[in-house]
Amino acid sequence: MANQPRSVRRVLSLDGGGIRGIIPALVLAHLERQMGAPASELFDLIVGTSTGGILALGLSLQNEQGGSFLAAKSMVTLYERHGAKIFERSLWRKLRTAGGLFEEAYSHEALEKVLHKYFGDKTMGDCKTPVMVTSYDIERRKTIFLKSWHQDHSELLCAEASRATSAAPTYFEPVKLQWAEQSRTLIDGGVFINSPAVSAYAEACKLFPDEPIAMLSLGTGELTRPIPYNNANTWGSALWIMSLLDCMLDGASQAADHQMRLFLGDYYLRLQIQLHHASDDMDDASRGNIRNLKQAATDLIEREEDALQRFLALDAPSELKGVAP
Repeated sequence: MANQPRSVRRVLSLDGGGIRGIIPALVLAHLERQMGAPASELFDLIVGTSTGGILALGLSLQNEQGGSFLAAKSMVTLYERHGAKIFERSLWRKLRTAGGLFEEAYSHEALEKVLHKYFGDKTMGDCKTPVMVTSYDIERRKTIFLKSWHQDHSELLCAEASRATSAAPTYFEPVKLQWAEQSRTLIDGGVFINSPAVSAYAEACKLFPDEPIAMLSLGTGELTRPIPYNNANTWGSALWIMSLLDCMLDGASQAADHQMRLFLGDYYLRLQIQLHHASDDMDDASRGNIRNLKQAATDLIEREEDALQRFLALDAPSELKGVAP
């Protein structure tokens, strides 16, 4: 008798983008409402960078009853209620840091307070769905992938891992974490991989060998502001810093998207939207911009509703059905 068809292993990949993380959070809140199930049940692996890493950790946790510990709508609230506190700069700090030139633009204390409020004492080992977030060790010059199933990482607090993956240079100071009796100095994983889709796919292949994989990759809004030659050709290093960081993050995400389309074809869905009205600044948590980002998310959901439903209905490729695992 033929074996039963194998179900697809679904992977969720979440980009970095600061306050713009409210866009994927709203997409996932919509998905959870439509499916009547938390993201931790809809996906077999969740991977995120920076703000996407915070989302990934939150969505992968379950409460004692098996429901969401932090549903996607709770993560939306994090951006709405606390974004302005996290990205708050007093006049004194603006003067002291010269707008972030001589010191990080924002205090890490507000960010850490919010992360501990939401995650409490939950550890990465508490994550019911396998989750991975990215960071970078500036002392060892080494890429870091924090994995909930890794023995060395399982005791790390989710709040600590969130802080590490979101310690964006010029925005927040690095964070020191320790595991396996070694101390690490970590910054935002977006410096090398703003869209973790390719790494998520590689990890899924190791976790689920010989099983069909489908991936949903969620962006945080695409930059549309041009950098005119007449402006850039007179910039020195100070003026290039912020624009260069934006170019690196956006370019890396576009490259990962191209690669994943080649790897998975129809089993890969990328949701991204151009920010024509909302600011593409990662730290613009003003009330008006939050409203514009929410509208961008609404537009994205309406545009991609059918594609989302097709993604969730994907079955194993016909050539794999009935094949013994």
